[in-house]
Amino acid sequence: MRRILLLLLLIVVAAGGAIYLAFRQDIAAAGARVAGHGSAVVETSFGRIAYAEAGAGPPLLAIHGSGGGFDQGLDFTRRLSDEYRLIAPSRFGYVGSDLPESATIAMQADALDEFMDKVGLDRAFIFGGSAGVLSAMELAIRHPERCRALVLAVPAAYAPTRKPNTAGVEGDFWFGVMRAVLNSDFLFWSLMKLSPDTMTQMLLATDPALVAAAEPAEQERVHGILTGILPVSQRAAGLLIDMATAGDPPRMELEKIACPVLTVSLRDDMFGTSDPAEYIAATVPNGRAIIYLTGGHVWVGHDEEIWREVKAFLAPLGQDALAQIGP
Repeated sequence: MRRILLLLLLIVVAAGGAIYLAFRQDIAAAGARVAGHGSAVVETSFGRIAYAEAGAGPPLLAIHGSGGGFDQGLDFTRRLSDEYRLIAPSRFGYVGSDLPESATIAMQADALDEFMDKVGLDRAFIFGGSAGVLSAMELAIRHPERCRALVLAVPAAYAPTRKPNTAGVEGDFWFGVMRAVLNSDFLFWSLMKLSPDTMTQMLLATDPALVAAAEPAEQERVHGILTGILPVSQRAAGLLIDMATAGDPPRMELEKIACPVLTVSLRDDMFGTSDPAEYIAATVPNGRAIIYLTGGHVWVGHDEEIWREVKAFLAPLGQDALAQIGP
């Protein structure tokens, strides 16, 4: 019996060691991926803002969504890098950026305005994704001279018909799980390994069955978005802020947004972003909405199509921008 117990103990220790080794390898790979984006930091009156750049052409400010950072901002807009200079800052509390005390959406917009001065941008196209839409719109409201146009993808924003705190999972239990997971790289990693479908639904607000039925390239893209949240410890503070603001976002003075606006969403997005997309497009002076029936929050099956629409929207505006920049 003692030999059996000792053998079982050795098996448990070996399995635990293998699991921990796999975790450390994945976390190291995630850290290397973030570092590979070649970020820099600027000092502002709101604290440090980390950012990364790619591409060349008219400048486009890529404002990431929940679970992101400068790396997500660049990864999401990479299809534009052949035609635009992408500048992707980390929002408050995300990778490399400070979280000011009592941070608000207005403060984030003012910080982005100051950031643009620091990196030498007078005006830019603005891309906002998910919770990053709030900062993008507030920047256009408070500092309209900065914005040539807005592209707002799956906007986690206010609409009269959007239920507050819309999420991929409902109930106090799951929100408690989410908060615990966001404070531990190991818990986050373990849940990704043990229950990727739950994490896809909880964090990406997308039906796992939709992903399972997608083409392999789309499955890989969605998996990359989920694993790209690692290391979550570098994003937890920002994520918790987003849960409070994007879950029940304030109504904004959309009538003050003077630049052209394109919104994109999907009816089955579990974060309920199709109503805000239509509301924003109908309320701003110059807006257009593109709504797909299925695809979830990460637009499964529509990636190529959506970026074609974005490029078509930006193309004439980009030519005007180049003409103003000159040779």
